[in-house]
Amino acid sequence: MGAHGTGTLTGKVALITGAARGQGRSHAVRLASAGADVIAVDICRQIETVGYPMSTPEDLRETVAAVEALGRRIIATEADVRDADALRAAVTDGATALGGLDIVLANAGIAPGGGARDQPEESFRDIVEVNLFGVWNTVHAAAPLLIEQGRGGAIVLTSSTQGLTGRGGSGDAGLEGYCASKHGVVGLMRAFAHWLAPYRIRVNTVHPTGVNTPMIMNRGLERHMAENPALAAAMSNLMPVPVIESIDVSNAIAWLVSDQARYVTGVTLPVDAGFVIK
Repeated sequence: MGAHGTGTLTGKVALITGAARGQGRSHAVRLASAGADVIAVDICRQIETVGYPMSTPEDLRETVAAVEALGRRIIATEADVRDADALRAAVTDGATALGGLDIVLANAGIAPGGGARDQPEESFRDIVEVNLFGVWNTVHAAAPLLIEQGRGGAIVLTSSTQGLTGRGGSGDAGLEGYCASKHGVVGLMRAFAHWLAPYRIRVNTVHPTGVNTPMIMNRGLERHMAENPALAAAMSNLMPVPVIESIDVSNAIAWLVSDQARYVTGVTLPVDAGFVIK
């Protein structure tokens, strides 16, 4: 089976948070194209400290349509990853409807971006709660079912190049919260990898550089970069591309969750056009 061959995930069910748009939607479509059914979760509303427009119920419906167009099943739920009860319910309902759970992509995240400069404490807290506590909630909602099923599994946590570097740090609470949360995700991944290895459940992180999604491509962040040329220079890639595409991350994840990577666990995989080694 080729890396991009259809059917490599036939019969698998994937839980994806932040699935309404951006990387999450791309992951849902990519895994569905390889045969997986999808449990899609997204908040679909605005968080006050976030300075760019967040996802909407309509965005989530577009993800549902895109997966169904590939002939796969999808159960979509509007839920906040900070709400453990809501996540557990989404996992239970989705797994019951689709026949279990095999893959978990803890992808939901927020970034600083212009809306929170006046409230640094709230911004820092919101970012850490979504990006770190939300990932912990996601895995703890799913892991008991994966263990109980006894059929192994694959978990990928979305970190960032900011989870491996601190480049661009400039006293900005939002960026510090983002960097700290994404480093924290690596700590969770390593702890989870030890916990779940005896059950043949693999846990890894992916570390994208800037991706062409609404989280990065928005007026607030563009303005912030324009006002801080040193920050913009620090955040550039080694390869001559300003940003990568969601599918670049989805393709890496599709390999990580497949049987081709059956003994890959505990790794931090950059998909970053050389950002980390720059």
